[in-house]
Formats: sequence, structure tokens, C-alpha cells
Amino acid sequence: MGDVADEWTSVPVRDIRAGDRVRLANGEELLVARVDPTFMGMDSMIALIEDTPQRWYKAPMQAEGTAEVLRSA
Repeated sequence: MGDVADEWTSVPVRDIRAGDRVRLANGEELLVARVDPTFMGMDSMIALIEDTPQRWYKAPMQAEGTAEVLRSA
């Protein structure tokens, strides 16, 4: 059997969890450390938080949207 390859898969934003690697619409990637269920008090928005020694980054996303997540094939 061959090596398991990772591939980008479109998933509902509400299904993104800590530990997921997400590719944003601008092509930038972030490693999700935390998911805030609302962004600025809006239930229609979710915030994905990256918190690594290299950077802290918060990416708001439409809760009902989809995003590309790196998953094992």
C-alpha cells in the first residue's frame, strides 16, 4: 500500500476544529488553535484563531460557508 497523502477538502466552516490546517480565500494558511463560535457578537460569523510562537492570527468566516481544510486522503 502507498503512503497516505494529504489533500485539501472543502468542509463546512462549522465543522472546523482546533488542529485543522485551513487555507483562506487569499491562499494564506493557518493552523487553528481555537474556534470562537461568534465574531464581534454576530452568530452568522465564526472566528478561527491561530496562536503559534510565529504569529497570532484571527480569521473571521461566514458560519454557513465552506473552507478548504487539509485532510488525510
